[in-house]
Amino acid sequence: MMIDELEKISDSSIMRDNLDFRFFLAGTWKNSSSGKTIEIKNPYNQELIGTVSACSTEEADQVITIAKENLECWIEKTQRERADILRNAAKLMKEWADPLGYILMKEIGKPLKSAKSEIIRTSELFEATAEAGLQQEGEAIYGDTFKGFGKDKISMTYRVPLGVILCIGPFNYPFNLTGSKIAPALMAGNTVVVKPPSQGAITPLFFGLILEKAGLPPGVMNIITGRGSEIGDYLVQHPLVNMISFTGSSETGKHLANVAGMKPLLLELGGKDAAIVLDDANLELTADAIVSGAFSYSGQRCTAVKRVLPMPGIADQLIELAKNKILNLKVGNPEENANIGPLISSHQCDYVQGLIDDALEKGSTLICGNKREDNIMWPTLLDNVTTEMRIAWEEPFGPVLPFIRVHSAEEAIEISNKSEYGLQGMIFTENIDLAFNIAQELEVGTVQVNGKSERGPDHFPFLGTKSSGLGTQGIKYSIEAMSRPKVIVMNLSERGKLVKNCKY
Repeated sequence: MMIDELEKISDSSIMRDNLDFRFFLAGTWKNSSSGKTIEIKNPYNQELIGTVSACSTEEADQVITIAKENLECWIEKTQRERADILRNAAKLMKEWADPLGYILMKEIGKPLKSAKSEIIRTSELFEATAEAGLQQEGEAIYGDTFKGFGKDKISMTYRVPLGVILCIGPFNYPFNLTGSKIAPALMAGNTVVVKPPSQGAITPLFFGLILEKAGLPPGVMNIITGRGSEIGDYLVQHPLVNMISFTGSSETGKHLANVAGMKPLLLELGGKDAAIVLDDANLELTADAIVSGAFSYSGQRCTAVKRVLPMPGIADQLIELAKNKILNLKVGNPEENANIGPLISSHQCDYVQGLIDDALEKGSTLICGNKREDNIMWPTLLDNVTTEMRIAWEEPFGPVLPFIRVHSAEEAIEISNKSEYGLQGMIFTENIDLAFNIAQELEVGTVQVNGKSERGPDHFPFLGTKSSGLGTQGIKYSIEAMSRPKVIVMNLSERGKLVKNCKY
């Protein structure tokens, strides 16, 4: 099947043939000279979805060089012209949301409804990025704030692009979290090289088709596929790459930071988000938020609820409420919109099972779950988890939720802050003053009060501390991160003569 047939196909016909993809260079689709490909299989049933090219370092050099060569022509475009292209792209995403969502569901095992929603959300992000880009402003400053300088010295500041932005997306939101890098990079005037994840590579390749049809000049955005172990370091270290925006594991992010040198980084990494539940919390609301936050997309989210720290007065009742809601979750086929579907790989299932086994061996209580069929793991709730257990600290990226009973807010804060991660935290209480006080003590990027941890809305700042990331995302913040101030200082030596006869 050719990539440009997307317009002609429906959900029912889309998977009749395997999706065999080339990489995208200067507006054309090319086969890798290596002749190697990567198979993309449905994690639910191991059905072959298609293949993508396993590109070489020589081809990585080509895509980066092309992006650098087309930088000047893109910089010359007006903000309005860039915004119009992003809006055109958003319109196409909406038109193609059903077939794109279907492919996304197949290749990463996300519920079909959620997969289509990811496409729509990305279209809305492109629209909002276009709007935010048009609102960017510079400033002029007189020098007379400091002694010895007057109004004859003026600083004029405006923003310029960084150059070539390398965008590396994750498997769990391969379209949205790749698009959230592409849109601000383009709006800021940069050219882009996209490296999709190996699993989840097919859907991001459609950005080539979408942006080409939206009017993006050839070479401004290029997409290279391949194994990170073979081309990842080469891309990151390439001297023509000016910035890297990456979403993925903390381990990979730290490695990337070590090899990137002096390049600016925007890193969205792992989390161990803790929900602190106080005695006066609305437990029905809290249980809904916790179960939704912990088990959406089978827990394969950096912002998933990964620990619950309940006060003693409400712990039993909250666990019972959570258990009943978990038992009502549908487990099975993503195409049928099951709440719990497959994890991305058997290796990931083995890792999650290891965390569960460790907790049970050390004395935790199994409330429900701990069942596996192929790559599907049933949603698992563990009570009486202690800080000696791995599940208290390690990020599972799977459908398991530990309850760590605490005796005070102070103890909850201490456990939360001992984590190597610092993405988000949650506080459930009716006491807004106490919530605010606790929020100030938590060492995280964002604190959610009476709500689950999550990314968005997309114009909100999104960031992590410690091993959870570097830099701030969110539409406006990403545009700023992908550009820099440039200052021109005007020295107007004749200005004083205009006012020398002033009497006052």
